[in-house]
Amino acid sequence: MPETQRRPESRYGNRPTMKDVAARAGVGLKTVSRVVNGEPGVTPETERRVQEAIDALGFRRNDSARVLRKGSTASIGLVLEDLADPFYGPLSRAVEEVARAHGALLINGSSAEDPDREQELALALCARRVDGLVVIPAGDDHRYLEPEIKAGVATVFVDRPAGQIDADCVLSDNFGGAHEGVTHLVAHGHRRIGFIGDMPRIHTAAERLRGYRTAMEDAGIPVEDAWMSLGATDPLRVRRAAEDMLSGPAPVTAIFSGNNRVTVTVIRVLAERARRVALVAFDDLELADLLQPGVTVVAQDAATLGRTAAERLFGQLDGTLITPERIELPTRLVTRGSGELPPAD
Repeated sequence: MPETQRRPESRYGNRPTMKDVAARAGVGLKTVSRVVNGEPGVTPETERRVQEAIDALGFRRNDSARVLRKGSTASIGLVLEDLADPFYGPLSRAVEEVARAHGALLINGSSAEDPDREQELALALCARRVDGLVVIPAGDDHRYLEPEIKAGVATVFVDRPAGQIDADCVLSDNFGGAHEGVTHLVAHGHRRIGFIGDMPRIHTAAERLRGYRTAMEDAGIPVEDAWMSLGATDPLRVRRAAEDMLSGPAPVTAIFSGNNRVTVTVIRVLAERARRVALVAFDDLELADLLQPGVTVVAQDAATLGRTAAERLFGQLDGTLITPERIELPTRLVTRGSGELPPAD
């Protein structure tokens, strides 16, 4: 742009202050403060002039000084496992809605299932003086949060319990849901039932495996090692596990998949085979009802998990909830056809 056409620099800079607003409106700083904070004592005409100055300058209130005065940011942090996982969408939205109802802002981030990253993110949020944390833990040692909790940071764990500290947690009945799903397959005639789950160190994966094993034991069915596979949920690992279970002289006739990411790969493997194999999946997934057959699932209510955790958090903040509790929410078996297929042999 030629020198003569260059836009003149604003004397107010990129971030106008209350002092700039006061100068433009021809009033004192205290008057601007009253208008910005909705306090009484300003005439309608003066308020109009101040508001016009605010609009003209693009002024936005900086809450830093208020934080220093009140020791509260009116914000909470949410540490998720993976923002891309569809399970966490409704959970995050529910936490946000509860926060909004309490006049608080939600700040979230992903740990990527890395305990070190979880700790780094949680402590970074605390350093920014959030009033509380909702944590879906990646690690199993949360003693690093003890100083923050003692300093007044309300903390609730959701989906998985905290490790080595006493804290509120809100969980689904992972054991009971898996037990019900596997028992459902047994009731439809299956005895060779495979289980493909997430990393065994993860609480939800371990509980779902325990539910599977207990259901098989209750049915008097010995479990073979080849029928169980836990590990990373990447498609290559899951595909290999499913293909191994479905091969050989005595393949499994049904699969119980441990979460939605495992289920997607299992569905692809089953679609490539002529022999029909029963499937029950832990976690519902989009379009599961439109497949042929529809996918039978053990559904957990992610939104209720998030809402309950957030309400516990604000209960801590207002002083009505003091003693940490473990809350376990029920799951629901949704039958759609895949879990009701009889054994093919």
